[in-house]
Amino acid sequence: METKDSNGTVLADGDSVILIQSLKVKGSTTTLKRGTVVKKIRLTDDTNEIEGKADGQQMVLKTQFLKKV
Repeated sequence: METKDSNGTVLADGDSVILIQSLKVKGSTTTLKRGTVVKKIRLTDDTNEIEGKADGQQMVLKTQFLKKV
């Protein structure tokens, strides 16, 4: 199965995505702002999640909150 962003665009390793809404980071007081770009994403075994580095931290993000750049 393919990993898709919120608009249904297929994502691949190395793509860049942008957050479509602000998100609170679990286990931290940090909030990722809407419009934050996450570069060089990596796909995970779960088609609803990707891994990427945002604000200098490696994290897992849900694809429903992302849009391909």
